[in-house]
Amino acid sequence: MTRPIERADYRVTFVVLLLGVSAFALLQSLVIPALPTIQASLHTSQNTVTWVLTAYLLSASIFTPIIGRVGDMVGKERMLVVTLSGLAVGTLIAGLSHSILMLILGRAVQGIGGGTLPLSFGIIRDEFPADKVPGGVGIIAAMMAVGSGLGLVIAGPIVSSLDYHWLFWIPLVIIAIAATCAQFFVPESPVRTKGRVNFAAAGLLSGWLVALLLGVSEGPVWGWGSTRVVGLIVLSVVLIAIWIRVESRSVQPLIDMKMMRVPAVWTNNLVAFLFGVGMYSIFAFLPEFLQTPKSAGYGFGASIVRSGFFLLPQTVMMFIFGLLTGRIANRIGSKLAVIIGSIVSCAGYTMLAFAHAYQWQIYVVGALLGMGMGLAFSAMSNLIVQAVPAEQTGVASGMNANIRTIGGAVGAAVMSSIVTSTLLHGGLPAESGYTNGFLFVAVVTLFAVIAALFIPSTRPVPVGEHHMAHAELAMVPGGTLTEG
Repeated sequence: MTRPIERADYRVTFVVLLLGVSAFALLQSLVIPALPTIQASLHTSQNTVTWVLTAYLLSASIFTPIIGRVGDMVGKERMLVVTLSGLAVGTLIAGLSHSILMLILGRAVQGIGGGTLPLSFGIIRDEFPADKVPGGVGIIAAMMAVGSGLGLVIAGPIVSSLDYHWLFWIPLVIIAIAATCAQFFVPESPVRTKGRVNFAAAGLLSGWLVALLLGVSEGPVWGWGSTRVVGLIVLSVVLIAIWIRVESRSVQPLIDMKMMRVPAVWTNNLVAFLFGVGMYSIFAFLPEFLQTPKSAGYGFGASIVRSGFFLLPQTVMMFIFGLLTGRIANRIGSKLAVIIGSIVSCAGYTMLAFAHAYQWQIYVVGALLGMGMGLAFSAMSNLIVQAVPAEQTGVASGMNANIRTIGGAVGAAVMSSIVTSTLLHGGLPAESGYTNGFLFVAVVTLFAVIAALFIPSTRPVPVGEHHMAHAELAMVPGGTLTEG
């Protein structure tokens, strides 16, 4: 007689997942306000120090979907421990760095941590009662945005009181705790996908991601018409076409193209891309706007610390609405939550374009953006999880996060070109550059509203359905039930 599988309390699992995702999210943005300090400390150029961000972006974009896929196959808990360990190693290298090359290497290794998000979504789907899944997914998704926003807030005090190395030592403690707890308290995945990693597809995926993100990231520096940028973008298009062909013909694809064509998947991915354009642009350029000296005719002359506090309402509202998204989605549906979040975000960007002369206006904008992002990101993640079979949760949510990252890279590059199109004496951007840039993200988010209208509606899962969940897992095509 087979003994019943004993599962850990889902609330313990949830705390561990929150720790891991929060640490990864912090590391996304902590270095942004500190780049000038890092540049001066390591005696490097502005172009070189931007690779502290670019290396991380490229690495995370490659590892996120691949780790999500491997987790679906070999076990999400096992890969969560591996992912957090890789993130810890990268953070340790960055913390010990005394040269720009060592720091860039550490940031590249940190990109392994991109797998924490899809793995967390998959574990929540496997382990949580059905009625708790939307709320759990929503909070984890919101923590990615909250952590990124919080990084911008606390980076200033850390650098001012200590030095830039502590931007890595503090998250390292959280990562170490999360990895240890994941090993001992997170149960092994009951759902598995049979198969092996398609290395040809992984290589093609990595190739087009690197070509595309490198091209758009360096476009403002190298020039959009330069041979290098045009060549990289053309190369990415060619590799994408080959990658899709290989994946479509593969018996065991890395990314299932049939899954990517599911209406609920591609529409959410489109909204994620458009939202990424806005979120990353604001994270990158709003602090610069706030720190611009008043002598330029705009800005607040804020210090790194003060500019971070300007963004506090945004972080707080993202957290609150991330917590509430599960309840809101149960009442009005996740699709409507995405639409409302997109509308509120669009209103925030529009207000920022036309009303940014007073401090209270920045606070109101931050609150609107926090509400919109917290609501929309959390609801989108829920829709992705609901749209795919349990054994594809990791790879589907990984690609969704990846597409948002690609949108962020494109948005930040375009925003940079717009903002710096007109410079004042002294090299500062003209106010019109920021106004046009904020209008750009408002228009992009308006397209996100339109795209969200095409997301198929879904019904909430009845509470009672979870009682047979683990028994049903054994009957999921491609999945197996194992002891945790």
